[in-house]
Amino acid sequence: MNILLAEDDSRLGELIVHMLKKKANYQVDWVMTGNDACDYALASHYDVLIMDWMMPDGNGVDACRKLRKSGYSGAVLMLTAKDALEDRIEGLDAGADDYLIKPFEIAELLARIRALSRRNYAPITEEVVHFQDIKLFRTGFSVQKGVVTIQLTPREFQLLDLLAHNKGQVLTREVILDRIWGYDADVSAKIVDATIKLLRKKLEPFGSEELIQSIRGVGYKLEG
Repeated sequence: MNILLAEDDSRLGELIVHMLKKKANYQVDWVMTGNDACDYALASHYDVLIMDWMMPDGNGVDACRKLRKSGYSGAVLMLTAKDALEDRIEGLDAGADDYLIKPFEIAELLARIRALSRRNYAPITEEVVHFQDIKLFRTGFSVQKGVVTIQLTPREFQLLDLLAHNKGQVLTREVILDRIWGYDADVSAKIVDATIKLLRKKLEPFGSEELIQSIRGVGYKLEG
């Protein structure tokens, strides 16, 4: 399961990320502002977005409202110290699917994530992404051209999905590393180059050698 955590408290954020990975083996991306939460949520697929109510650039309710207006249909779990009824109603009216009052136990957080993941949400925005004559299927981690279908690993798929979402734009290695592996990941930018190499090799049956272009000294882009 892919989780996006938006939490500006570094100690709590580290704890939540650690426990979600340790207890449930979830893939977790962690951001610390509402704007970053919106950017990440709209650029990639997440099963659940965990959003803190209070953020340094506004609040989670505003970010949730912005996401819903942008067409985001994923599950949103709001973390809040506000337990008044009117506050909870405000969060739900803004588009949150559930809320959890601080302080909370990790076991309850995991249970609420599981419950949200079982709900029947609307289809993911742009579930099938088209670029050139290639289709990218976000729910199946696969790409298709004509009658040829190629299965990708989750990392390869996330990288191609990110490039497709930003087709025509140059993405630096640092941006790709941050978006796919997370800014706190203990890996170097070289892993981006290695994943691009594997991705290009897998896409060879498409005859699209120049599909992913290298921008020397900067990063990569996908031609639109």
